[in-house]
Amino acid sequence: MPVPWFLLSLALGRSPAVLPLERLVGPQNTARCSPLPLRPSYTDGDLLCLPGNIVSPSGPVLVPTHLQTELMLRCHQETDCDLCVRVAVHLAVHGHWQEPKDEEQFGRAGDSELEEARNASLQAQVVLSFNSYTTARCVLLEVKVPAAFVQPGQSVGSVVFDCFEAALGAEVQIWSYTQPMYQKELNFTQQLPDCKGHEVRDSIQSCWALPWLNVSADGDDVYLVLDVSKEQHFGLSLYWNQVENSVKHWWHRNLTGPQNITLNHTDLVPCLCIQVWPLEPDSTRTSICPFRKDARAHRNLWRAAQLQLLPPRGWRLDAPCSLPAEATLCWQALGGGPCQPLVPPMTRENVTVNKALEFPLLEGHPNLCVQVSSWEKLQLQECLWSDSLGPLKDDMLLVETRGPQDNRSLCALEPSGCTPLLSRTTTMAAHLGEHLLQDLQSGQCLQLWNDDLGALWACPMNKYTHQRWALVWLACLLFAAVLFLLLLLKKGHVKAAARGRAALLLYSADDEGFECLVGALASALCQLPLRVAVDLWSRRELSAHGPLAWFHAQRRQTLQEGGVVILLFSPGAVALCHEWLQDRASALGAHSAHDAFAASLNCVLPDFLQGRAPGRYVGAYFDSLLRPDAVPALFRAVPVLALPSQLPDFLRALQGPGIPHPGRLGDRAEQVSQALQPVLDSCLRPPGTPETGCEMGPEKGDRT
Repeated sequence: MPVPWFLLSLALGRSPAVLPLERLVGPQNTARCSPLPLRPSYTDGDLLCLPGNIVSPSGPVLVPTHLQTELMLRCHQETDCDLCVRVAVHLAVHGHWQEPKDEEQFGRAGDSELEEARNASLQAQVVLSFNSYTTARCVLLEVKVPAAFVQPGQSVGSVVFDCFEAALGAEVQIWSYTQPMYQKELNFTQQLPDCKGHEVRDSIQSCWALPWLNVSADGDDVYLVLDVSKEQHFGLSLYWNQVENSVKHWWHRNLTGPQNITLNHTDLVPCLCIQVWPLEPDSTRTSICPFRKDARAHRNLWRAAQLQLLPPRGWRLDAPCSLPAEATLCWQALGGGPCQPLVPPMTRENVTVNKALEFPLLEGHPNLCVQVSSWEKLQLQECLWSDSLGPLKDDMLLVETRGPQDNRSLCALEPSGCTPLLSRTTTMAAHLGEHLLQDLQSGQCLQLWNDDLGALWACPMNKYTHQRWALVWLACLLFAAVLFLLLLLKKGHVKAAARGRAALLLYSADDEGFECLVGALASALCQLPLRVAVDLWSRRELSAHGPLAWFHAQRRQTLQEGGVVILLFSPGAVALCHEWLQDRASALGAHSAHDAFAASLNCVLPDFLQGRAPGRYVGAYFDSLLRPDAVPALFRAVPVLALPSQLPDFLRALQGPGIPHPGRLGDRAEQVSQALQPVLDSCLRPPGTPETGCEMGPEKGDRT
């Protein structure tokens, strides 16, 4: 069921809560005064209702100060009445007596004339003009005030006229002034009730035939329910009551009751009115506008409002109803952000809808927009020139302000405000201030507005934007190149870390058991990871090139890659070092061609003697095979560590700067110790004990 949200009764019925209007019997019009000392008379006929010009009084005069109206009924019979308006004009004394300019010239004669004027009654002719769309009448009221009541600036009472007849629902305008006119006329406008007013419908017969009208809403639909008998014919009209009471008809039908009419909620606007009347000669029409305060109707009105550009520089706000709106120009920058209001050239002013207005501009621009606000809330914004001049441009708006003595200032409109040119701020306009001034002086800027207060200029920013983007692209390319280089370096480090550090293991082949122990150590180090080079795994190269050439090649490659040379001391290696130090020729000739350690002493010992060994060499020995003091003192320039007791320190020295976490280093030392211990135990087993075999690494058993 629809829920009534506005109910209007337009039918016969009594309303005891409404006070009845005062009734006048007979057609005579009367005039009376209050208080009684006023003595009025009136003339009602063909009067020319022209106020004339304002004149200055030579003494006190009566002038109207206030208008007051009251509704009445002029009745011919008990239930045959017409609506009537009573008008009361309040009067006051204006001005004062003027003294003679030359008392000696006039003397006592002037005094007697002034005294006679002061004792005379004050008279005035007061005009009442009454206008509506069906009536235009003028009444002349003559008023006299005794001299005793004449005091300048004092109210003397009022004159009341009964009465002006008017049509139901009419809007009447009342003027009052004196002849001659001493001040501007008073005016008063009043909307008279129609048949929906309880105070008139019971006494005016033309209201009795009107139907019941019920306006109700149900969801998105609005229902007009007219309760009319089946025999009664009536007219129904829907119209928009627009600006200055101009009416635009929307829908009209002649119907026979009863009727239910459905409207969509989107059709509701505040000025939508409903008029209903019986289809009889000279019938009374009654109108209601039930949606004036409906929030939904006001939202629909703003949705229906549109801004239109009228070439060349005109515009119009189209809307079904009048709007409490203000309009101003604004500048919309290409980069987005709020539209910046432009107080000059168009100040914020009230807008009349459906009326062509003119922009005070010299040229149009796609970035110039119109904002329409209501109660300081933005409702509409349109860039009217975008359709004819294309999309927004990358232009900077320069605002020129002109002051007294030809003082001028220029600023650029930016989102942060109007930035003075040549200022020291960090905005783009300040940075390009000199260039913008040169563009303005060379005529590259378009003048949009110009008057005594200032001017507006639109300056293109395309060339500066291109330069800025070129610098941005150059910076991006440079950043990408640096990033690519860093990635390559990081990739190289990662790749090198994945391959492991290079290590050249040098030892003396004391016996087969010791070679087996060396192979186990090299294999364990390869799992760390380290890239270990040892002659056990390069016998073919040793046979082809000789130990000295092989050693030189491996040493050069290892040191170039930032690796380390491991000197593994054993009793045989210690003996070779002592022999080399005593007699280098005999030490080299007494050993096998496959013994790289003996061949390397010619290069290794000079490095130690000349101080080049630290950072390149690491010494080690098996603590179960050699005493710590057996290592020659010359080699103490580098770390010499015992295995396996000092494995963590040994591994730390091998891995160099990229030292892993202490926990991981301990795990690796444990891994190497577990790989060495079985082989070390085998080497220390007494003679005659069966051996378990040795792991020789990638080329185990390769002794060719």
